[in-house]
Amino acid sequence: RKMRIALGVKAFGINQIELPPGSQGPEHDEAGTTHEEVYVVLEGAGALTIDGQDVELRPGRYVRVAPQVSRPVTAGDEGLGFIGIGPPIRASGTGRPSL
Repeated sequence: RKMRIALGVKAFGINQIELPPGSQGPEHDEAGTTHEEVYVVLEGAGALTIDGQDVELRPGRYVRVAPQVSRPVTAGDEGLGFIGIGPPIRASGTGRPSL
């Protein structure tokens, strides 16, 4: 689900992805867009492969991936639902260090 256009968001990309059990999303990187992505797992389970290392995905987990890193996502036996958020990297971050 391409949520950015539906919501009218202009500062970052946001998509909801739902993978059926055992399926894999496309391996890709964001080097061309410089999008630093954060994945937020909503339901199911699976793995995100970052630099050859599998990171377990489960509900409530947040994972950040640098733009130049290739990343395939694989759903587990229950399938996998997650949100991907990706803004371009800026020279310096803004915001509060903590709430």
